Amino acid sequence: MITVPIGALEVAMVQSGARAADTLRDTTEFARRIEDLGYLRLWYAEHHHSPAIGAFPPVVLTAHAAASTSSVRLGSGGVLAPNHAPIMLAEQFGTLAALHSGRIDLGIGRGPGTFDEPTARALRRGAGPTTDDEYRDDVSAILRLLVDEVALGPLPEPWLLSSSTAGAALAAELGLPIAFAHHIRPENTLAALDHYRERFSPSRWCARPRVLIGVETVCAETQKEAAWLAGPMDVVKVGLLKGRGDFPFPTPEEAATHPFTAQETRALTSFRAHQAHGSPDTVAQHLTDLVDLTGADELMLVTPVHALAERLRSYELVKQYAVPAG
Repeated sequence: MITVPIGALEVAMVQSGARAADTLRDTTEFARRIEDLGYLRLWYAEHHHSPAIGAFPPVVLTAHAAASTSSVRLGSGGVLAPNHAPIMLAEQFGTLAALHSGRIDLGIGRGPGTFDEPTARALRRGAGPTTDDEYRDDVSAILRLLVDEVALGPLPEPWLLSSSTAGAALAAELGLPIAFAHHIRPENTLAALDHYRERFSPSRWCARPRVLIGVETVCAETQKEAAWLAGPMDVVKVGLLKGRGDFPFPTPEEAATHPFTAQETRALTSFRAHQAHGSPDTVAQHLTDLVDLTGADELMLVTPVHALAERLRSYELVKQYAVPAG
């Protein structure tokens, strides 16, 4: 059994042949079903200028989902601090927290959210990549503004997103819970979490080290079906390995005809070994092993499969192996 709380990350993949409006319609149904299934959190990721992922602001999706649900925690996973003025993030998520008391999370990340350099520069009004010091100042400013200038009532729960030791070090320094992107950089997970726990400094936000692990999870009745459903994301991944984000999100049928090189196949196989793909028993064991390996306090499942029904079925199958919340 999976003994820690589990949540879901909505990446809002735009299916081949579909419109962005169709994806938005699906996000509403997805939020309602995730709540019905008893997941603790649902977070939204920030992406820009990608044919595979909708450019839907996390704050907007959070607000819409909060109005359509009643108990699941909602928020950003994450909103990218360098793309926004700190006071705007503090005001937006502070307002959401006041409107939906005890249900709003503010997950803060660093990346540009795009592989397209002109888009990245436009988001930052012509500025280049943020430095470590600038990012630290942005995160610190958001936290300070939440308390000093927003303070409309209950505050959102802040998390720092990380895929490296540098991000873990900042989370430890600021006393924030960490959401580690094991689904992006699994090779960094253990060293970063050791660094985080060793250097953690308690704060008003978090009294002790607190770890959430993001893990790519594709669950189906059989191993073969899970591999079929995971095929489209494999195509997208080979683009990301080349530093390209212009790959559309294909159907499983289209993915099955994609010609992977031997090197790409090896890279995908290595990556998949750290994630949770397969039948329900297999996935539950992978997730349990990951909790044991990392000491995670929570898991967040990322399930980038093509059709909403199949994606929800994956979450439904996994939840049957989880200890009920509370």
